[in-house]
Amino acid sequence: MKYHHLIFILIASILISGCASPVKYSDKPMQKADKNTSFSIEDHDDGFTITVYYSRYQFIPESDAVSAAGESALLSTAYDVGDKRGKKIQPINEQRMKMSMGRNGLSGITSWTGTVRVYYE
Repeated sequence: MKYHHLIFILIASILISGCASPVKYSDKPMQKADKNTSFSIEDHDDGFTITVYYSRYQFIPESDAVSAAGESALLSTAYDVGDKRGKKIQPINEQRMKMSMGRNGLSGITSWTGTVRVYYE
């Protein structure tokens, strides 16, 4: 009977160690941009801060592909928000973007989150 408990603990430890979540940069409610992307906006007098959460299923993990797609989603969504508000935004310095990634080994979902401060021209 003792071995059953040890086996259960070992299996549970392995499953939990295969999961990692990206950093949560915002507590604001997220809006859906598309099936893989959601975002939130925090307004400031001179612009806004945008946070994007991007995730998708991958049978074979390709972190670089998810990272590139997440960065692209962050930048394009920021420019879309500016356009919808009728305001031009300054070019976004990609060095200022904060990013984090995670993968759930059980579900096969790779997640990316990023945030950046955007300034109006």
